[in-house]
Amino acid sequence: KSLLAAMETFSKSHGKCDCGRCKCDEGWFGDACQYPTNCDLTKKKSNQMCKNSQDIICSNAGTCHCGRCKCDNSDGNGLVYGKFCECDDRECIDDETEEICGGHGKCYCGNCYCQAGWHGDKCEFQCDITPWESKRRCTSPDGKVCSNRGICVCGECSCHDVDPTGDWGDIHGDTCECDERDCRAVYDRYSDDFCSGHGQCNCGRCDCKVGWYGKKCEHPRSCPLSTEESIRKCQGSATLPCSGRGKCECGKCTCYPPGDSRVYGKTCECDDRRCEDLDGVVCGGHGTCSCGRCVCEKGWFGTLCQHPRKCNLTEEQSNSLCESADGILCSGKGSCHCGKCLCSAEEWYISGEFCDCDDRDCDKHDGLICTGNGICSCGNCECWDGWNGNACEIWLGTEYP
Repeated sequence: KSLLAAMETFSKSHGKCDCGRCKCDEGWFGDACQYPTNCDLTKKKSNQMCKNSQDIICSNAGTCHCGRCKCDNSDGNGLVYGKFCECDDRECIDDETEEICGGHGKCYCGNCYCQAGWHGDKCEFQCDITPWESKRRCTSPDGKVCSNRGICVCGECSCHDVDPTGDWGDIHGDTCECDERDCRAVYDRYSDDFCSGHGQCNCGRCDCKVGWYGKKCEHPRSCPLSTEESIRKCQGSATLPCSGRGKCECGKCTCYPPGDSRVYGKTCECDDRRCEDLDGVVCGGHGTCSCGRCVCEKGWFGTLCQHPRKCNLTEEQSNSLCESADGILCSGKGSCHCGKCLCSAEEWYISGEFCDCDDRDCDKHDGLICTGNGICSCGNCECWDGWNGNACEIWLGTEYP
């Protein structure tokens, strides 16, 4: 029903829906009449709009037409799809049985998600114990399967090890119950600075040296403030001590990364990195940054001053650039202005060129999306210089706050 609704919505402009299929108006083609026969974009601009995050046009699995990818599906099975043809469900086909995920799972974007009791890249292996017994063996003392930090395969936990080198990492234990990240004031996989340098980390808990205390041994006993008072001073009106961007010691914040003047304030509340786009341009070149917010010049608006108030496109030209691959204007989650989608401000997590992304999918650490050290771009964290990791939680710098 939703597909028909989408096609009907789209066909108001570029065709008619006939028995579940679109009959396109002259000048348009595609399953949902989404491709114009004549394109007013240059080839360079069109190709730029078709590049995936690795700068590959249509993931080498389709062709670019007027800024939109037309995926290779010559056999008509629709197994190659996605905005940039990044999903190839042919990867899920079992070579022997020729079934999707061996008939024991479902495929999503080229990856098999197996039914209980089955595992393997294509769900080709069956466990020798029951699903119930497998789950029982993988359940941690707090009742969570692999402590929500790994996956259970035939009664054994495979922990989500965050060490990119592949060595023994920060998450371990029979049920992934130990998380050494909990011992770090600022998570840094390449430093031995556990427990603020004042204690020993044991299965994610700090045993402090004499003279220090606190969850991460961050509080000196010589400090006249209690731990609660110290945190209160470091937190101010923010939701986290030092706004989640620094280290609190005896009521004072040390902002990080060290030496980066873009992060400042009594409680590290100002982060001018938020005024930069992925290319490092401040406020789109059309404004100034004030405590992490862009103040736009006259004639420009948007969080990064990226939208001009005046537009030299007709409404039809503008809307044609805002239509997503399924033919819906800004995916039905925003409005179109001068060929660009303005996503709904009420739902903060909606983003993307066509408002087709959900920023809630971005990884978090300490409750912060991308740990506050990067930009959430279409469900993936794009880290600022000096940071790495799925949630930008790894500090790669030589200095440590």
